[in-house]
Amino acid sequence: MQRITILGATGSIGVSTLDVLARHPDKYAVYALSAHGRVDELAAQCRAHRPQRAVVGTPEAAARLRDLLSDFDGAIDIDHGEQALCDVASSPDTDTVMAAIVGAAGLAPALAAARAGKKVLLANKEALVMSGQLFMDAVREHHATLLPIDSEHNAIFQSLPAHYGRDLDASGVARIVLTASGGPFLHRAVETLEHVTPEEACKHPNWAMGRKISVDSATMMNKGLEVIEAHWLFGAPAERIDVLIHPQSVIHSMVSYVDGSVLAQLGNPDMRTPIAHALAYPERIASGVAQLDLTQWAALAFHKPDMERFPCLALAYDALIAGGTAPALLNAANEIAVQAFLDRRMGFRDIDRVVRRTMDAVPHGAATSIAAVMDQDALARRAAERIVGAL
Repeated sequence: MQRITILGATGSIGVSTLDVLARHPDKYAVYALSAHGRVDELAAQCRAHRPQRAVVGTPEAAARLRDLLSDFDGAIDIDHGEQALCDVASSPDTDTVMAAIVGAAGLAPALAAARAGKKVLLANKEALVMSGQLFMDAVREHHATLLPIDSEHNAIFQSLPAHYGRDLDASGVARIVLTASGGPFLHRAVETLEHVTPEEACKHPNWAMGRKISVDSATMMNKGLEVIEAHWLFGAPAERIDVLIHPQSVIHSMVSYVDGSVLAQLGNPDMRTPIAHALAYPERIASGVAQLDLTQWAALAFHKPDMERFPCLALAYDALIAGGTAPALLNAANEIAVQAFLDRRMGFRDIDRVVRRTMDAVPHGAATSIAAVMDQDALARRAAERIVGAL
């Protein structure tokens, strides 16, 4: 019986994880659930899944959650704040941690889980984008198990040899190929992107995702962050990580080998597939996802991304090549820029402009510690806010 902690339980990954867990009550029990501010949703999840602990973002949210569960017959320890997240992620009473908090806020608890030697299901790509070497060192030093949840990285993991040692050449791997849907504006005239609304940007053609990650998909910053994540997960340099537009989202990613073979993982676009794979690894369990029927697809299309349409992807490659804290600067500036766009304080094409100007304004340094990374994160956020205010 695996005891599971879900960080970010009310988000799309958290909800999908609970759906998979509920299908296998003989294998999994929920130890802890967390949410930042969606207290009503978290209360409903607590009633359904009966965790031992629940964590929210603020004292006020904790008080409201206690009120909502005051008549509940299951005793739940309710806490709040970053330290409480780290505590449930590293608790000896949990075996597996689903790290699904969006953004930089997910770094500390994901790192706490790694340092506690947990089985870490990583859906928070920012943990590796911001502190890749530090995070991978913690996984190795504390004998944690790290399994990727992003559909692309999970597909690569499944397509690599068993016991892959983060050495492309030793395994005969030529290249890693991340597929991308292209988002909602793949065929929209570039000159009209200045007028995109938040509602349009959040309408992803294939995946059901939160607002921030939906905007990242529309700009392809999400794919850029995945390139950085793939570098750390699989030991691949930037020049051996390709991105290929694949609008149907049936092939989730591929690995190209030196003998000419290309191995790919296919499936319907549903995050329960990679979640179930990681939960049960190295075994397999039912996810609730329908079997893929290739006869329903007349054709599968592929083409290279247009960097004029998707400048954020180019910025991410630049940050990876620059190294150090450059990816952390990229991520911080993007979080500020996306929120400003969602708040209608600036336009869609201002997102890449804010990120570029922030990275030009804040010199990157060495990622020698989490404190150094977070200092750079804070500098980038302040710079990005100033740039947004000046638009």
